[in-house]
Amino acid sequence: MTARAVVIDRPGELRVAAADPVEPGPGEALVRIAWSGICGSDRELFTGGRPDGFVRYPVVPGHEWSGTVLAVGPDVPADYLGHHVVGEGFRGCQSCDACRRGENNLCTTGYAETGFTSPGAWCDHLLLPARLLHVLPPEADLRAAAVLEPAACVGEACLRLGGVAGERVAVVGGGSLGLLGAQLLGATGPAELVVVEPRAGREELAEACGATAVLTPLEAVRRCGRFDAVLETAGTPGAAHLATRLARRGGRVALTGLPPESDSLVTARLVSAQLTLHTVFGAPSRAWTHVVRLFTAGVLDPGRIITHEFDLADAATALDLLTDSGSQVGKILLTPGSGSERTVRPI
Repeated sequence: MTARAVVIDRPGELRVAAADPVEPGPGEALVRIAWSGICGSDRELFTGGRPDGFVRYPVVPGHEWSGTVLAVGPDVPADYLGHHVVGEGFRGCQSCDACRRGENNLCTTGYAETGFTSPGAWCDHLLLPARLLHVLPPEADLRAAAVLEPAACVGEACLRLGGVAGERVAVVGGGSLGLLGAQLLGATGPAELVVVEPRAGREELAEACGATAVLTPLEAVRRCGRFDAVLETAGTPGAAHLATRLARRGGRVALTGLPPESDSLVTARLVSAQLTLHTVFGAPSRAWTHVVRLFTAGVLDPGRIITHEFDLADAATALDLLTDSGSQVGKILLTPGSGSERTVRPI
């Protein structure tokens, strides 16, 4: 079978093209992709909603993925060959102040990320710097591992929140990030873990991910000021404001969503309640290390949130499903050679 890649030439134009693997150069590795994920930012690539400077067309999407190392270039240890891997997206310069602080997601030499400014994993083979790889054990479930990228993003927010056993915790947003965050926060042993989600029908999955209760935003308002730590993952108008209202005085809030620029926070509430507010953009290396360890230990199961699988050739159909997503759509995966759409589980 001819190797393929999904290409978005410009907003609204998607095609599946032949894409033969390229021999890795110095410091590079060639990975055979097993699974790749679709998220809202991929939909933005297709619709043209990605902000200026955060995409370079034409582009092969795919920043969430798992696979197996096929070949390595000069200066890369041969030990990588044959290993199951996942990989970081941000391609920091490694020399600026931000990269040296360990904040490679904030590299000051410019934004560069797999699947947005460099070819991504909606393909059969991915070429990338070997330094971005995280090796998984031989028995690792590559299907579940493809969801480790969003887990790393929300993992950074959870690290910043610093969960303590016995605390009351809330997650605003019951989508992929929120459900992964619930698993990570649940691992800290909270006395209460509430997921706030307006869509009905997601209670069972949220509870499987560690939630002790699932509330609508209106129901959650009645618990304002109750929670020690609040994670916001929705990115919808008002979600950040609700997160800060849910936190107790002296509490901690982490924001990961990207709402419209018109969205705002009441700063008087932040000051008068002496809230500690964290914001997170993507996943630095430490967050990847954190979630890979939890995944390997069996504490984190990203596979729980997967609901649909598509062949690469059906990427456009998969994007349509994401656009029309309701309570029955969770994480959608693409894979080479899987055949037609398969619904994995209802939510």
